[in-house]
Amino acid sequence: MDHRKLVIIPTYNEIENISDMIQTVMDLEGNFELLIIDDGSPDGTAKVVIDLQDKFPDRLHLVQRKAKLGLGTAYINGFKWALRKGYDYIFEMDADFSHDPNDLIKLYKACAEEGFDMSIGSRYITGVNVVNWPMGRVLMSYFASVYVKFITGLPIKDATAGFKCYHKSVLQGINLDEIRFIGYAFQIEMKFTAWKLGFQIKEVPIIFTDRTKGTSKMSKGIFKEAVFGVIWMKVKSIFSPYRINQSESIELDSPLK
Repeated sequence: MDHRKLVIIPTYNEIENISDMIQTVMDLEGNFELLIIDDGSPDGTAKVVIDLQDKFPDRLHLVQRKAKLGLGTAYINGFKWALRKGYDYIFEMDADFSHDPNDLIKLYKACAEEGFDMSIGSRYITGVNVVNWPMGRVLMSYFASVYVKFITGLPIKDATAGFKCYHKSVLQGINLDEIRFIGYAFQIEMKFTAWKLGFQIKEVPIIFTDRTKGTSKMSKGIFKEAVFGVIWMKVKSIFSPYRINQSESIELDSPLK
């Protein structure tokens, strides 16, 4: 079966990477489509995407937002867009090539061929597979996942990973309007929610390579949100059991192009 596959990439000032990323994804086997969600990048990222839409008219899509509204809200917007358009598999990926686009195929096969509901590109399933990160950041990332597992019981070795594939049933089953966090805690919250709802998740080993172009979006505020957000998730799960979303209404949060 030829499933409809959509890769969602949020962008803010990614003009150095976006053209190469689009071309690489478009060249993959499997007819992947791309949705770029740009948060008003002043460097002209959206203009590059618009120019390339003439080359890939039915496969390259763009949502433009007026301001930098956060990673989580960008993905929620993209998930709703994908569900409204009827995609079968929806992917998350960074624009900066820290995630190898070729690994999209591995994530897809884990779901479409092996039967998992969600697959995660994991840096830590076969050791520590991170290239060009300073040791301090590697340790912070690794022990963040240890911390998440200790607090919540989430049986995932790379809890903060942002390279994922969802079958549409996962995103339909999660009440997206109740997802609270917008930074890296968003990645933890989505995994934790899917796990609590009983979806089957597989970690797929990848090699993560730090960006060589552009600027990282990591900040102390994002890290703080993740630390305290994990505690909030655990407490919430005790007093408010997770249930599959039954609503068929999917509202979009911003105008589409």
